[in-house]
Amino acid sequence: MSGQEPVESLDCVGLYCPQPLFQAKQAIESIGPGEILEILADDPAAEEDIKRFAKRTGHTFISAKRLPDGTNRILIRRKEN
Repeated sequence: MSGQEPVESLDCVGLYCPQPLFQAKQAIESIGPGEILEILADDPAAEEDIKRFAKRTGHTFISAKRLPDGTNRILIRRKEN
């Protein structure tokens, strides 16, 4: 992890494709440049969808970690400009 804490957490547990991606897209636009968004999701496709979204839009995919309850914790950093 980058050592920085997320400024916003998005709970997408129980939502399935494409909802986690749509909500992540809206949430990343609501935080400042360089800030980190945390996404919690249990959709198996969410990690790969968000990774591709970050690459395509210039944001930085930081990490994805499976938590003990089976939820994925995904961190992305909003692009600087």
